[in-house]
Amino acid sequence: MAGGLVALLDDVAVLAKLAAASVDDVGAAAARASVKAAGVVVDDTAVTPRYVQGLAAARELPIIRRIAVGSLRNKLLIILPAVLVLSQLLPAALTPILMAGGVYLCFEGAEKIWEKVSGHGHAEAPAAVPGADAEKTVVRGAVRTDFILSAEIMVIALNEVADEPLLFRAISLVVVAIGITLLVYGAVGLIVKMDDIGLAMTRRRPDAVKAIGRGLVVGMPRLLAVLATVGIAAMLWVGGHILLVGADELGLHAPYALVHHAEEAVGGGVLGWLVNTGASAVVGLVVGAVVVLVVSLVSKLRSSRRPASH
Repeated sequence: MAGGLVALLDDVAVLAKLAAASVDDVGAAAARASVKAAGVVVDDTAVTPRYVQGLAAARELPIIRRIAVGSLRNKLLIILPAVLVLSQLLPAALTPILMAGGVYLCFEGAEKIWEKVSGHGHAEAPAAVPGADAEKTVVRGAVRTDFILSAEIMVIALNEVADEPLLFRAISLVVVAIGITLLVYGAVGLIVKMDDIGLAMTRRRPDAVKAIGRGLVVGMPRLLAVLATVGIAAMLWVGGHILLVGADELGLHAPYALVHHAEEAVGGGVLGWLVNTGASAVVGLVVGAVVVLVVSLVSKLRSSRRPASH
């Protein structure tokens, strides 16, 4: 009996070690996938603050919290099941779907630039005007844009664990989804509240703390304005990069090969990254401008036909 009990305890110990190893493996895979998606995480962080620019301070964090919940819902309830099913049944469909999202990002970025240049935009941030409906509009727009960025993050993460069993992939992607959402929207919340933190610091001693606080109060509105511009550029960059990589995976190698040659010509490293980023942004701007033109023409055509129908 004692021998049987010892053998049972040994078996339990082995199972515990295997479980611990599995947890470690999932953590390592999730960390590896998160690092691969770091570029898109930065873009997501840059895009979001523009949705709360100009809001009353008391409304900033509630809106960010609602966007974060929407982002997590995107990742866990829509994107995660979709990419897992596609990776099992139709892996070839992931690239075209991701490229469609890239086109949407290019359109969003180019549309914002056109609104700034033309001076007759449709005022995308109505949450600065009091009202629950205005807030819903802003949150809906932010979550819609986040969906594309979240899809890119999840597909990048999936590629890192594509050879693992289905359950392992699912757990790894859940860890990535929760971890990156907390990271992005925690950082966004800190960014948009830095001016309030600075104001509190101006009421404290010593004088050095007050000086830092005044610097934060003065500098944060400018930083938010810069981040809003960076967010637009990020949509073009990410959208263009998705299209370049997707075209390469589908067999159209020339565009991305040209970018790689340009990277090598400058010696790689930081300069190579800047070349890749710049080329992706140019592609995003061109594709986005074409889509904006098409959408504008279709809209004008519909408007011209509407009176005739009456």
